[in-house]
Amino acid sequence: MNRIISAIMGRTSWAARLLWMFVLFSCIQWSADRAGAQEAKPNFLFLLSDDHSYPFLSCYGDTNVKTPHLDDLASSGIRFHRFFTAAPQCVLSRAALMTGRSPVAARMIRFSSPLPKDEITFPELLRSEAGYYTGICGRSFHLDGSNKREGFEHVFVEHQLETFAQRVDYLRKGADAEVVRQVREFLDECPADKPFFLWANYSDPHHVWNAPERYRPDPASLKLPAHWPDLPGVREQVADYCAEVNRVDERIGEVLSLLEERGLSEKTLVVFAGDNGAALPHGKGSLYDPGSNVPLIVSWPGVTNSSESFALLSGEDLGPTLLEIAGVSIPAKMSGVSFVPVLTGKAPKVREHIFIARGPHGTAPVTVDTTSAPYDLGRAVRSERYKLIYNCTPWTPYSPVDSRGGQAWQQITQANAQGQLAAGLQQTYFKSPRPVYELYDLSVDPSELNNLSGRSEVRDVERQLRTALAERMILDYDHLPLPDMMVDRK
Repeated sequence: MNRIISAIMGRTSWAARLLWMFVLFSCIQWSADRAGAQEAKPNFLFLLSDDHSYPFLSCYGDTNVKTPHLDDLASSGIRFHRFFTAAPQCVLSRAALMTGRSPVAARMIRFSSPLPKDEITFPELLRSEAGYYTGICGRSFHLDGSNKREGFEHVFVEHQLETFAQRVDYLRKGADAEVVRQVREFLDECPADKPFFLWANYSDPHHVWNAPERYRPDPASLKLPAHWPDLPGVREQVADYCAEVNRVDERIGEVLSLLEERGLSEKTLVVFAGDNGAALPHGKGSLYDPGSNVPLIVSWPGVTNSSESFALLSGEDLGPTLLEIAGVSIPAKMSGVSFVPVLTGKAPKVREHIFIARGPHGTAPVTVDTTSAPYDLGRAVRSERYKLIYNCTPWTPYSPVDSRGGQAWQQITQANAQGQLAAGLQQTYFKSPRPVYELYDLSVDPSELNNLSGRSEVRDVERQLRTALAERMILDYDHLPLPDMMVDRK
């Protein structure tokens, strides 16, 4: 550096010397700013609960649950009301969260599928392009072939299909009670000169619901939405579900306290979300809002404060957002959209539609009496006001995923047999075959009980949504037939 300055001073005029000195010091300042930016990259902590429907957090005004730790996180962050996972199922939704792509495009529609080697996750890009130390812990992350069929395990070994041990620096699995210990271990192993990304998974409030009584609200005190008939069994199971939400809040509080103890709270961007909706009727496994509309809180120290957003967001958008914050280029193949403009207050929204895919659930084989719980194929597109559902296996009768043997569904089924269900509930749960197309005006029918498909007054809206869905299916190389553009046909 001294030689360069001496050469400039000795061989040029004063005007030229001043110009060169200006250029030189500008370069020095740029290098310093760039180094400072590298140091300023935030840590990322992604907390994911399982089967967690919106609005089951008390910071959303839901009085059925008590979630003080997540409420406290929301007090320094943004509460999103319209965040939708890309599928109402854990494997599919997590594939989209990690790849920034539709689970269809990422070839992750079947539960036994491992994430293909050529699908790059955003934590890998954080590690390779921005120097992050990365990890996954807690409940199974579901992307290494989580539900292998018995007798086919050798295929995964012979073809080296399990890849996540190579995709991240730290990989552990464990029960919810072990998450805080694993987070501590991860932080102990993280190099002091590296920012980190950690994805911590929780099982609660996944079925089976077994939280102790102290977490459980009084069933009689619950407020039920219109898509759940007010039956004793429904109240009992919703109370069981709320207990698990209350318990996961307590466990998340342990991790947030650990960040505080380590002096990391002000350096860490924390994301909390659910992977899909509750395993109750109208929820998990269905293309109705409770199946994929989940809580999302983003707390970014120095940027966010206690506020709320009604921006329409997809699970595909998480990866592009964190990549942009870390200064990493967003790959062109990611269909997700960064919502940094929403976080920074520069834009109220970043997209017009979100898309949701439904595929087979679990590992149950198809039988002649298969219901929609293990096997259903469908797609949905949602705008701020309207939802279009495209059912590609309408002959399979509806039943809820995971909880169809519980007292809630048993009593709903009994009430239907006795002619005691309201018309909207009867059509939603028991119409057979189900309609191929469903269209809902969510501004007046948030529980999606009044199907408007085929009506003349919404013909243009339905055509627009079918067109948007067809375009997305083409871009995703979707294997399902495209929706019919003749909207008068059901």
